[in-house]
Amino acid sequence: MATDVLLIGSGGREHALAWKLAQSPELGRLYAAPGNPGIAQHAEVVSLDVTDHAAVIRFCETARIGLVVVGPEVPLVAGLADALRASDVVVFGPSAAAARLEGSKGFTKDLCTRQSIPTARYRRFTDAVAARDYVREQGAPIVIKADGLAAGKGVTVAQHVDEALAAVDACFADGVGAEVVVEECMTGPEVSLFCLCDGERAIPFGTAQDHKRAFDGDQGPNTGGMGAFSPSPLMDDALLERVMREIIRPTLADMREMGSPFAGVLYAGLMLTPEGPKLVEYNVRFGDPECQVLMPRLASDLLPILRAAAEGALDGVDVQWTDNAAVTVVLASRGYPGGFESGTVVRVASGDLPGTILFHAGTRLVDDELLAVGGRVLAATGVAATIPAAAGRAYELAASVEWPNGFYRRDIAASV
Repeated sequence: MATDVLLIGSGGREHALAWKLAQSPELGRLYAAPGNPGIAQHAEVVSLDVTDHAAVIRFCETARIGLVVVGPEVPLVAGLADALRASDVVVFGPSAAAARLEGSKGFTKDLCTRQSIPTARYRRFTDAVAARDYVREQGAPIVIKADGLAAGKGVTVAQHVDEALAAVDACFADGVGAEVVVEECMTGPEVSLFCLCDGERAIPFGTAQDHKRAFDGDQGPNTGGMGAFSPSPLMDDALLERVMREIIRPTLADMREMGSPFAGVLYAGLMLTPEGPKLVEYNVRFGDPECQVLMPRLASDLLPILRAAAEGALDGVDVQWTDNAAVTVVLASRGYPGGFESGTVVRVASGDLPGTILFHAGTRLVDDELLAVGGRVLAATGVAATIPAAAGRAYELAASVEWPNGFYRRDIAASV
């Protein structure tokens, strides 16, 4: 029997998920809320306030939705998955209690301490003066993290004490309830590992490496991600098993023990230090733009895999990948991640370039014109036998977009 699916979200990650879900022979109707013009190519976009949990539940009941896939982290931390499960709606995404793995840096660091999971040494602070004193005592380089959600931009790797102190002040600028985590600065290359979890089990679901800094040469401020490539050449089978044994499985065990089993996708940011792999942080959803390089490489049907995770039935699931590599280059509004002009016109070539996919993020269609309405606007993805060849295709696609108000890095995957 075909499954009708509701996809929550409006970014490039959700466009990649919609693109892949639409290929499933098991799919009935695919709905998306709030969606974007790219998602609308694969799904019926519905007007639905995803912060109104009761309205989402009513829609699911009326449309007889068989599976809800929650893309972004904010609805998960806000408990949307809990509300859906309480109404017997099958949902892919963790509970609010389990989503604390992303929603609170301090929560995750404390879990690492309990389970002896390798990670950076840290201290938690709710007082700015104490945090500043600790920074001066430790010196630089040092890492300052806002405790809560920050759209991938709440981390400062400070090379100087003054920079660290300014980051502490910024974290506490909002006043009551602020918390900051101060960490040692680890060194080594970073790798992203994705795992599908059903509360009991975790199975690897691809690797990637991303580019956080805004400008070429890893310069400029942190962003939500300016590009990515997959698979990571740094993660072999032995290293993958070590990470599963030392980091992922102990995390799932701890979440079960505290009564908050984790079901959904667990995205581990890893630092490959001289002492071995260490956890940088967790996210509780697919990465963006990492999802845009994972989905084109996935040979398996995505829909039954997500449903198995949602129903606690990952045992026996076999995930297959193509032999291809994928690279995505993010086109962003000039000024991002700071202030930028919204509403500028973007012109996309009508013809398809072989081995490429253009994923939409911050776009809106107004009077048949495509407008840029976000910081990260498009993700040009190339797929080929090797990472350098995939990068060539991604850049060919990026160059075909006419958008004077946009920019993109020219060195995505250049290190491979």
